[in-house]
Amino acid sequence: MATTTARPTTLSAAQPTSRRDWRVTLSNALIVTRREVRDSFRDWRIIAPIVILTFLFPGLAQFVANRFTAFVSDYGANIIGERTIPFLLMIVGFFPISISLVVALETFVGEKERRSLEPLLSTPLTNTELYIGKTLAAMIPPLISSIGGMAVYLVSLLYGELAWRPQPMLVVQIVLLTIVQALVMVTGAVVVSSQTTSTRAANLLASFIIIPMTLLIQVESVIMFLAPDAESPTGISSLWALIVGMLVATVLLFRVGNAVFNREELLGRTIDQLNLRAMLRNLGAAVRAVDLDGTPARNLGEWYRLGVRGAVSRLGPSVWITIGVFVAALVAGFVFGLQPEWRMPMPADASLASAADMMSQYLNMPVQSLAVLLIVWQNGRILLAAMILSIFTFGAAALLLTPAVYLAIGYFFSQVLLAGYDPAFMVVAVLTHGIVEIPVIILATAASLRLGAAVTRPPRGMTVGRSWTLTFGDTLKIAIGLVLPGLIAAALIESFITPRLVVAILSGG
Repeated sequence: MATTTARPTTLSAAQPTSRRDWRVTLSNALIVTRREVRDSFRDWRIIAPIVILTFLFPGLAQFVANRFTAFVSDYGANIIGERTIPFLLMIVGFFPISISLVVALETFVGEKERRSLEPLLSTPLTNTELYIGKTLAAMIPPLISSIGGMAVYLVSLLYGELAWRPQPMLVVQIVLLTIVQALVMVTGAVVVSSQTTSTRAANLLASFIIIPMTLLIQVESVIMFLAPDAESPTGISSLWALIVGMLVATVLLFRVGNAVFNREELLGRTIDQLNLRAMLRNLGAAVRAVDLDGTPARNLGEWYRLGVRGAVSRLGPSVWITIGVFVAALVAGFVFGLQPEWRMPMPADASLASAADMMSQYLNMPVQSLAVLLIVWQNGRILLAAMILSIFTFGAAALLLTPAVYLAIGYFFSQVLLAGYDPAFMVVAVLTHGIVEIPVIILATAASLRLGAAVTRPPRGMTVGRSWTLTFGDTLKIAIGLVLPGLIAAALIESFITPRLVVAILSGG
């Protein structure tokens, strides 16, 4: 018996807390990995696709690359053929890792249906060790096939008819993209496999993994074709950003999977039920509650004083992260606008009084009343979209959608300064209603960020579902109690007060 498994363990998801604990955890996890990998390589249904995609598919890709390059060369579009070759290298690597999705979906629910999961779950291994072992086992065979296929294709490109000589860093990027894509797909599929009750349900839910990854492949292909730094010795900068982003997504998916994995529930759950009435009832109770124990508010004042205030206080680091991203976006827009190639052609001797006269024509009640509705609708739908997308992106969407306006403000501010205009009108145009709007948007973005990240680390002693419900309740409290009234107040100021102040400053300019 291996000494690594003789330490006291429990069936709970015990988390390693030191470097030695992690070494022991990984050692025990590799026991499961070795067993799973040996079983995989004994199955001809797995070996056959691996062999075909490793040795035959690169030959097909080489044939396509030769024919396509010859075709576009006849029309003088050699650059298209050159940019297609690294894209095909990425496709050669992607097809084998698609096997990992099938293998990963079988990790838990497949063994459960075959009744081979109970002996494994009865071992003294912790939930974390089981989860890591299963995840690595689903990833290793497809990665071997993927890297092998890319090696075969790359050798045929280097010494074949095309004699392709790429930048070494571009090849490194494609290999890293393949690896991180496999990591994302496997970690996502293992989460699905551990939370479904049948292989059929797992295969249906797999579309939520394969569709985004397919769209990501298309984005990567566009980058490879259009990137201005495609020949850079340091690689394509946009691809580095994608690699880092997918690594972060892998870590978050693994934390989610490890947090929700429970062997007792996995064996005891026989059918998935969706009780919308109970979900809405629990969510409504969380919105009305003034504390985490679910105590309902007795009146509106108590709801604001205890419920909404408590929800804001629980935002924690999300607020500071949001503020940091907004400031970074503002500075980035300003620096971007200082670059000579991105300067906006603005006349340096134009009179601001003419702009004031034009704006004065729209200072009437019907136009300004309509502007209030349009401003509330525009800001509200962006924040709503950020909140919904944050649920599926671990909060990342909130930090991508909402800072765009501050990027634009920083850019236009730099253009005004470069053209020699007095920037006072821009300061007034932003800060007059921004005193209300900016804090409201920060609160909404921080709440969406916290909502998306809630599933990655639930509080100790609380299930993921309960933690997410309470966080969603806090988000709705902030949205109903602060964000919506704040957006209306800011829209009123922006429609009726800000234009008059801007016109007054422009008239004197």
